[in-house]
Amino acid sequence: MSTGAQATKSIKKKVVAARQPALPGPAYAERADAMQAADDMAARRDLDRDWVRQAIGQAHYLPQVAKFIQPPPVGTLKNWRVYRSRFIDPVRINAGVKFWQDNRETLARAESETGVPAEIIVGIIGVETIYGQQMGSFRVIDALTTLAFDFPANHPRAKERSEFFKGELEQYLSLTHRTSVDPLTLHGSFAGAMGMAQFMPSAWVKYAIDFDGDGRVDLFNSPADVIGSVANYFKAFNWQRGMPTHFPVSFDTAKLDKDALLAPDILPTFSVASFVANGAVLEGPALQHPGPLALVELQNGDAPPSYVAGTENFYAITRYNWSSYYALAVIELGQAVAAEMNR
Repeated sequence: MSTGAQATKSIKKKVVAARQPALPGPAYAERADAMQAADDMAARRDLDRDWVRQAIGQAHYLPQVAKFIQPPPVGTLKNWRVYRSRFIDPVRINAGVKFWQDNRETLARAESETGVPAEIIVGIIGVETIYGQQMGSFRVIDALTTLAFDFPANHPRAKERSEFFKGELEQYLSLTHRTSVDPLTLHGSFAGAMGMAQFMPSAWVKYAIDFDGDGRVDLFNSPADVIGSVANYFKAFNWQRGMPTHFPVSFDTAKLDKDALLAPDILPTFSVASFVANGAVLEGPALQHPGPLALVELQNGDAPPSYVAGTENFYAITRYNWSSYYALAVIELGQAVAAEMNR
């Protein structure tokens, strides 16, 4: 079996497993560090101390969560073609067409107000949850508490990630308290992301909006709120109205300095002139692009990599999920749905 095939099998197992109800481990009520953190959170947020202690105390350690948060094994090759096949498929495309048809006016309003194209919004929601079909089976309180207090110690950024999830847990408790939602009832991903658009608690607090005008934000049941919130997220990360997300790119091998082009990673850094001077070949509208570009490399397992020239809007999509593979899957799913709509 090739490395690419092994990676595909591993991905499929992880996705299927993540849809299954998690078997709970010990509760955190007896953990002194968790209870001390609960007291600190309550004081910082001016929340009832007993309420916070009870919420965190009733959370359970989830071994699945600790397993899924681990990076792929060393030596696992990334494979854009395999990754793409998980998201650009008839199930998501057909569901995307129905979602777009059902929410045409709302998508048009979001695009008009923010400049974020409907197909990008549709692509995000499709990649994240197949338009609400798969929003996660893990209790959010369990997932966040597990990752806050039992983040795997062998992870290369364990301390940093543990602190991140402690912050997300605090945001989650503050959010549910403010909205009078029982924090023990919500379910989401193994990382604690929630709703059709899979917002982490901090993203919900910062970027989620009431787009249907009913006086509350509901990213689980209101497609309008989801659409508006995704658009608002990208607006906050400087989405440029009318700018393409990427351009095709090839190389002039006589001038190519690929190391220089890849050095900034996916952060748009090069002017068109400097991009071309380093051996990139652009054509048509790309040559008139006014902003910076990045060379985005996507590995294909044992096959040669794929490349695109990413713009600031491509980079904006990676602020939703820090992965160029994710960003291109969102873009191409949205394009596929739009193409099917126009047939």
